[in-house]
Formats: sequence, structure tokens, C-alpha cells
Amino acid sequence: MADRIVVAVGTKKGLFVLEGSASARRMELRGPFFPGMPLNTALIDRRSKTPKVMAVPSSPWFGTFIQVSKDLGKKFKATKSAPAFAADDGRTLKNVWSLAPGGDKNDLLCGVEPAALFRSDDGGDTWEKVPGITDHPHARQWQPGNGGLCLHTILHHGGTLHLGISTGGHYASRDGEKSFAAENAGVGAGFRPDPFPEFGQCVHKIAGHPDKPDRLYMQNHGGFPEIANLGVLRSDDGGKSWQSIAKGLPSDFGFPIAVHPHDADTVYVVPLDPPTR
Repeated sequence: MADRIVVAVGTKKGLFVLEGSASARRMELRGPFFPGMPLNTALIDRRSKTPKVMAVPSSPWFGTFIQVSKDLGKKFKATKSAPAFAADDGRTLKNVWSLAPGGDKNDLLCGVEPAALFRSDDGGDTWEKVPGITDHPHARQWQPGNGGLCLHTILHHGGTLHLGISTGGHYASRDGEKSFAAENAGVGAGFRPDPFPEFGQCVHKIAGHPDKPDRLYMQNHGGFPEIANLGVLRSDDGGKSWQSIAKGLPSDFGFPIAVHPHDADTVYVVPLDPPTR
């Protein structure tokens, strides 16, 4: 597959898949799959010889299921079940926000709304909660942001599992998902009475680069002039502390963040609003 490029694009109106050779000037477009259904996350799982394209459309009538394609997005089939809270939990699944590979060939991790983490050991056919974060002592104190109370970032980096929760903050596990610690030193929350709380930040996205296991970047809920430069942050100690790198940016309020694939010192952010200068 080294000479092929496959891109999965989730939209509010379904999933699109683009495919082409590495040298092609144009790519084949397939879709929309699941027309009319919004998708917050899609995954191209490269752990098998032929990558799997996975998507999570959400339907108010049919619910939420993991859809899997084993032919690069030509046909999809739903897994046997989807993540779900136990009947006595008191929480009900509203949406799926993130899907990521686990440690083994068929493991999957799924972040949902309200913020919780689920694991599948069989490629998505059965799911169980990850209690270290789903039942964390902070969990019932997290509050929804404008987009909901969502666990949107699942990032394996430098031997640590990093999670981004809006509005919970950044949590990290260094013991194989048994426990998670809130690691938000330097991450602001200008909408709270204490602008630098232990947890409760509205983290938007976290990204890392494999060449630097201690380097992480974060897009946070910035845009508060009274506490400057909250929105774009960097960590050089594996997420234990964060420093702003937003000074000089025309805007520090946005949602996506991505690291250059060949340069760990270059990061891309997309502001929510157009620059004013």
C-alpha cells in the first residue's frame, strides 16, 4: 500500500473516501456513505496488510455503530455492537467522538459523549468501559462545552495514553489504562473563577510527533484577552506541564491542531475566526 493514498473525510452529511496513487494529480472520490448522517470521527487502521477504513455515523433513528470497510472504502459493514453505558450507570450514549487503535492487532479505543472511554478486543464487535477514566473521581464534575461533554482525543505517545476531554482537560495514563491523572499545569480556563484549575479545561485537540516522545501540542479554548495566549500550548515533558506558544499568532482560538510529519518543531493550527489583522 506504500504507493497508494487513502483519505477518509467525515462530514455532517456522511463519509467520503478518496483514493489515488502517490503521484496522482487527481484522486477517485467515493461516497457519500451513510448519507445524511453526521460523522465526528473516522479511522484508517493500518495494522493489517490491507488497511481498514472505519467510520462512526450517528443516526437519531438507528443509533450509533462502528462501520468497517476491508476494501478501502468500497463497501462497509457494521460491527455487532457499539459502546454503551450499563443500565444502572445513569449516563446514556449521545455520540461517538474518537476512534483509535489499541495496543494489539484487533484492539480499538472509542471516546464518547458524555465523556467516557470504551475498549474492544475484537475489532469492534463487543465493548467494555475503561473504568480508570470512565469512572474517574472527576468524571461526574465535568461539564459540557458548547459541543457537548466529549472525549475527543485518544493519543498513544511515548508509552503514555493521552486523552483530551471538553470540558474535562488533559488526562494521561502511564500504567496501561489502569489509572489516569489530570495533567493540566499551565493550561488555562478563562471561563472559570479559577483560570488555572486542576481539571475542567476545554481542551480542543492534542497532537504529538513520534520523533520526540516528550513533545506534545495542544489546542485549548483560548480567546480570553484578560488571560492572554491560552489557546496554543506545548509540552516538553510528556504532558505533565504546558507552556503557551500562542504569542504573535493572529488568533489562538481554534479546534484542530497537527504536527508536521517530518518536523516536530512545526505545528499547524486553524483559527475559529478569520484573523483581524
